[in-house]
Amino acid sequence: MDYKNVYEEWLTNPFFDEETKAELKAIENDENEIKERFFSELEFGTAGLRGVIGAGTNRMNKYVVARATQGLANYIISKGGQDKGVAIAFDCRNFSPEFADVAALTLNANGIKAYRFESLRPTPELSFAVRHLGCIAGINITASHNPPEYNGYKVYWEDGAQITPPNDTGIMDCVKALKIEDAKTMDMDAAVAAGLYNVIGQEVDDAYIAELKKVIIHQDTIDKFGKDIKVVYSPLHGTGNIPARRILKEIGFPNVYVVPEQELPDGNFPTVDYPNPEAKEAFKLALKLAEEVDADLVLATDPDADRLGVYVKDSKTGEYMCLTGNMSGSLLAEYELSQVAATKGIPADGKLVKTIVTTNLVDQIAKAYNVEEEECLTGFKWIGRRILAYENEGHGTYLFGFEESYGCLIGTHARDKDAIVATMALCEAAAFYKSQGKTLWDAMIDMYDKYGYYIDAITTITMKGIEGIAKIGSIMEALRADSPSEIAGYKVLAVRDYQKDTVTDLATGKVTSTGLPKSNVIYYDLSDDAWLCARPSGTEPKIKFYYGVKGTSLEDSKAKSDKFAEDVQKLISSLE
Repeated sequence: MDYKNVYEEWLTNPFFDEETKAELKAIENDENEIKERFFSELEFGTAGLRGVIGAGTNRMNKYVVARATQGLANYIISKGGQDKGVAIAFDCRNFSPEFADVAALTLNANGIKAYRFESLRPTPELSFAVRHLGCIAGINITASHNPPEYNGYKVYWEDGAQITPPNDTGIMDCVKALKIEDAKTMDMDAAVAAGLYNVIGQEVDDAYIAELKKVIIHQDTIDKFGKDIKVVYSPLHGTGNIPARRILKEIGFPNVYVVPEQELPDGNFPTVDYPNPEAKEAFKLALKLAEEVDADLVLATDPDADRLGVYVKDSKTGEYMCLTGNMSGSLLAEYELSQVAATKGIPADGKLVKTIVTTNLVDQIAKAYNVEEEECLTGFKWIGRRILAYENEGHGTYLFGFEESYGCLIGTHARDKDAIVATMALCEAAAFYKSQGKTLWDAMIDMYDKYGYYIDAITTITMKGIEGIAKIGSIMEALRADSPSEIAGYKVLAVRDYQKDTVTDLATGKVTSTGLPKSNVIYYDLSDDAWLCARPSGTEPKIKFYYGVKGTSLEDSKAKSDKFAEDVQKLISSLE
């Protein structure tokens, strides 16, 4: 059906409420806006839904959420899992509580119990709750670190990880088979009376916090030095405030200073343009407070508290040094593996899992502690899938996993990245290095001296709308059609095309399998341990170019990285 006809259908069909119709009536003279809202359906992808809030088939609204949940319900019933129930969490974003109720009541109308958190909770706690409650699935209403106008809908399966094959495609097919009008619902009072709508809260909170405490390695060191560590923390108006402060207080870090302007939940994110701890601007208020209180480290979690941004103080210069996700992840990997080795010994089947776009520095850390490293596709759900495989196969002890996008997981209580446990672990590491007369920045430099000065970065190109989608596709096609032999002065050793499931050795011409599921990603292994990877985002209208280099010092590696960035821009320009 033509988008204009779909627009008219929404205006006239009694299924849609008057508030929705009024919103759409207000854009009747804006042809482009009508097209953007109705030229397609907001795609239920492998991670669920994410889009701009508003009326229309290509927007996040209660009708789109209900249809997605009806599809999920149909899939659950087809698998015979309807008696297990579904856990539902939501973050601080506009309409998140309302969308959570829409999802719950759609499940209830299909005879499936919903366990809805009483108020906003972090993504990792939802992942934990799925397994803790024995649910068949989980739903989290969140758009993670996207701009304020977005919201989203993530689906988890009974292992606590975001959906992967075959469940992702199975659910997608069920959703695609439905019209928006096919979604069921029921009255909330009736759902509560029938025992279908259930509110959860403190019991799950307490169990989750108890699991975090189990992965502490040096409580004795925290007891001695925790009081000497000053931490500035910002939840960026999101879900991390209560759990992050609780865990730090309970284990022995009394000096936590929360950024007051960013403490309370607010879906409009008034102090930041982009609530992303990867962005320097998000730390402006936190760094100001850090200077005032002379903090040792500065932490910020994104709105759903699965990503952690970090600044640490260089005691020699007094400057707060930004740690990228690769840096903080590597620092935690080094701390966790070194201290497991020192206290318990590394298991013979110990595993460290990273994504394909994560730093090569961690490869060296894994080798140093005789830990087998495994790579998986971008997205923490693939790390969660490896944890499940270790459990099912009875071989493989998960020790640490992380991805470059500021997310890691210590322990197996959750199957998604967890900024709350990362906050706890980083503070523990700060206390441990304090006991040795070192700062976290000192530990970072020690690690560079030991393994090499790796720097990893990313160039992101945003291409919105219909034209942007086509442009991203043409860039990937161009890369596949003409593979370069040299990039940024580095020789291309091998090309991995995850869409074609091929790894081509350019020296021998030998072609092997990637060993991973197909994905629209191209990766170049380069000389001198450098690399470049092109990947369209799965959740935003962007194409990302990840890259990494290795230098002999911070200055040398930064110069190499800056030069690489310039050449990546030239490459992108040649493809546009």
